[in-house]
Amino acid sequence: MTAISFASEKIVLKSKSGISFQVVEIARGLGVPWGMVFISPSKILFTERKGEIGVINLENEGIYRIQGGPKVYASGQGGLLDVAVPHDYKDGDWIYFTYSKKIDNEPTKYATTLARAKLDGYHLINFRDLLITKSASSSSIHFGSRITFDGNGNLYFSVGDRGYRPNAQNLATHSGSILRLHLDGSVNKDNPFFHKDGALSEIWSYGHRNPQGIFYDMELNRLWAIEHGPRGGDEINLILPGLNYGWPIISYGKEYWGPIQVGEGTIKEGMEQPIKFYVPSIAPGSLIVYSGRAFPAWRGNLFAGALKLTHLNRIQLDANGKAVSEERILDSFGERIRDILESPEGWLYLSTDSGKILSIRPDISNQ
Repeated sequence: MTAISFASEKIVLKSKSGISFQVVEIARGLGVPWGMVFISPSKILFTERKGEIGVINLENEGIYRIQGGPKVYASGQGGLLDVAVPHDYKDGDWIYFTYSKKIDNEPTKYATTLARAKLDGYHLINFRDLLITKSASSSSIHFGSRITFDGNGNLYFSVGDRGYRPNAQNLATHSGSILRLHLDGSVNKDNPFFHKDGALSEIWSYGHRNPQGIFYDMELNRLWAIEHGPRGGDEINLILPGLNYGWPIISYGKEYWGPIQVGEGTIKEGMEQPIKFYVPSIAPGSLIVYSGRAFPAWRGNLFAGALKLTHLNRIQLDANGKAVSEERILDSFGERIRDILESPEGWLYLSTDSGKILSIRPDISNQ
């Protein structure tokens, strides 16, 4: 057990929209805490990209290491990635992971993989891969990958284009797609490409570059995704089945090697437009729809963690799901915000690439 370093003093800030809140440091000295999920009201299970798994106990201020995780390819953007549980999770249920896996018969290639296991004390048991995606490559970039659930027994997870742009328009590969499965790893027969020859039946949407944030809004039954553009052109998309989101044929980004438009332009018939794009890129690492009671003014807003531009990005939506305003929070911290998690009481928990976990909670000092 390693003791958590709790902040000795709270930091009180006010957002530009007038919301006062406290920022409390929950933990420091971790690796890159890539994914987080509450497995009880006081316990956060987290992954580190290098392959470690742990549980933070918020009651006794301790971190407990978990054994039994997968052997991961931890290099570049690869490693142990997301962790998630369905909304009705209870102790002893399945916990879901994504990670980059070395392919047995192709030892120099690695693929984004979905797996699940159960937690028994401080050990994972019954660990099993559900889908080793057809995304194998020797590249160490663009693995994705986030996991989310709807309320009907389906799981969604994202896979990046693995650094090879044509993958995102190729339905014979999982690269550059968002996938949909049943919780046991089987394929839902009403997936849009289930009966299409030459297409992989797990694909829900395609034409994505590197989606590192997806979130299912249970209240409005909407699936959201945020993805990295190249030099500019990060996108937030409302994901619908079977649709093509354009990469690399259309993009709002430029080539890395010069001020040249990627692809054919920004609009093309049959390809979807984002509800918001970022120029310059913020480099998004996560996405949630806030639904808590702690910050009523933020209900229904999207929150994204920004890696390159080091802030918490808040997006207000109108009734039709269009972005109407944006706010950048914690930009003075200089932290690459990797993951965002909403607690049962409606607080926000953030992980950073510097190895910290922070919480944002209402400021009650003047109450």
